[in-house]
Amino acid sequence: MGTSPIWLTEADVTASIDLVSAIDTLEDVLVAEISQQAANMPKTHLMVGENNAMHALGGAIHSLRVCGTKTWVNIDGKSSTMILLFSLVDGSCLAAIESTALGQIRTAAMSGLGTRWLSDTNVTEMAIIGTGKQALPQIAACVAVRPLSVVRVFSRQAKKRQALVSEINIEFPDIEVVNCDNLKEATRDVPLITLCTNSTVPFFNANMASQGAHINAVGAIVPSRVEFTEDVLMRCTTVAVDTLVGVQKLSQEFISHYENGDGDWNQVLSMSQVIHERYERPLDTDLTLFKPMGMGIADIAIAKVVLDKNLDNKKVHTLPERQRQKLPLVGVK
Repeated sequence: MGTSPIWLTEADVTASIDLVSAIDTLEDVLVAEISQQAANMPKTHLMVGENNAMHALGGAIHSLRVCGTKTWVNIDGKSSTMILLFSLVDGSCLAAIESTALGQIRTAAMSGLGTRWLSDTNVTEMAIIGTGKQALPQIAACVAVRPLSVVRVFSRQAKKRQALVSEINIEFPDIEVVNCDNLKEATRDVPLITLCTNSTVPFFNANMASQGAHINAVGAIVPSRVEFTEDVLMRCTTVAVDTLVGVQKLSQEFISHYENGDGDWNQVLSMSQVIHERYERPLDTDLTLFKPMGMGIADIAIAKVVLDKNLDNKKVHTLPERQRQKLPLVGVK
């Protein structure tokens, strides 16, 4: 394709990678991170409304010879995310990628990775708390790594619960789906719980989790959002994150406990550490918790897979080759 970058659409993305491949891709890039072959650009955000935010993050993966940035603005739950992918060989722009679907795949895949490494291997039941656009991919990621036969669903809006139940029945007809009227019913004695909401007040506490449960806390990725109370972390045998810098800067749940409370940051593991050290779940585990905030190398790794799958695709759009121009130093007529 010469030196011209390509434009990849949401359809190109979804035709190029699935959740199982995405989970394996993220595991590979975290191995690269621990060997210093990949590095994240710290995530940043700007609140542009009471619960709306503009975000940017990025990363470099030297083992793949690419780097890139991802940016988006979330307005009332709607966004149009983009990734720009660059070459670490000559600095050229390789691709502009529509990345709303890619981001959903990455977010779900990271939860799948956390579930793969931290939850009990024999988990057959999960609860999904929240019925937004990320809920179904989160379930699918857990299905990809654990033999689930029952999914409990809860959110405050009955219509959205029923809509998600219907979607699960279509996508996973062999799984029993339970539409729960309240949070306690949804989480009682459930060994795998995924919190995936945009809540600004904590709603999940330690009394709602049974011993041995694993929790994926996915929703609160800016300081204005909170999903669980501090006593959850106090019960955890193991706490892991995708990026320590991310939770230190942006997770109010972690800041309150580890920065302003009695928590010890040294007890928080990065997922790259978990993989590198071949983590084995202790037999006396009370709770485990995984907090993914979003990390640049995860998006860039998946973007590279998508790019590679489309290098010979004659149907993709090629952007104009860049032509360097003389600066208008005197003035523009």
